Amino acid sequence: MRILVVEDTEDVADAILSHFSRQGHVCEAAATLEDAAHFLRLEPYDLIILDINLPDGSGLDFLKKLRASKNGVPVLVLTARLQVDDKIDALDFGADDYLVKPFDLRELEARARAVTRRKHGANEAGVSVGNLHCNFADHSVRVDDAEIELTRREFILLEAFMSNLNRVLQKEELYSRLYGLTGEAGLNAVEVYVARLRRKLSDATLEIRTLRGLGYQAVPGGRADKA
Repeated sequence: MRILVVEDTEDVADAILSHFSRQGHVCEAAATLEDAAHFLRLEPYDLIILDINLPDGSGLDFLKKLRASKNGVPVLVLTARLQVDDKIDALDFGADDYLVKPFDLRELEARARAVTRRKHGANEAGVSVGNLHCNFADHSVRVDDAEIELTRREFILLEAFMSNLNRVLQKEELYSRLYGLTGEAGLNAVEVYVARLRRKLSDATLEIRTLRGLGYQAVPGGRADKA
């Protein structure tokens, strides 16, 4: 996943970023609502982890504006507040889930997986396309009964395709998922990883199409393009 963490407490933000990065996710951190808005103008995200109390305003006001703009990105709200009314407000304003500080990073990760699965209409950790099965929770991939070993970035790429079947994904979007905003590799790295993924999934009923000038599209029902 590509995750934006909006949190002004440095040690909390660092702990979240470190935990999710170790799981293979691409993360950016914003300490203010202004920074968060800036990041959202630059890149799409799969999840926003949002604190309520921030130096330049309320995370709930930010959430209201986000939903008013028809942005449906999953939002998991973090707060030190314990009042039920605050939880109700967060959910009413469009939050997908709510976690009270202090929290266990493992619970945060589990809730993050759950809200993003709901976003993509999947109730289970595993998603199947024909004979290809991808488990987002344990990072396992199978074609028929054969286990397929993928590197961290290959899995990130496959997760992007499996979560966006039939949608055209621009090369720049895939690059940002693989490397983040500060990645130093060139855009050609995306072509390299797509080619590797196609080779490893050569027996899968999933076609990864190259659309010249547009990007890539994963389509069920075919064989992976080896070209």
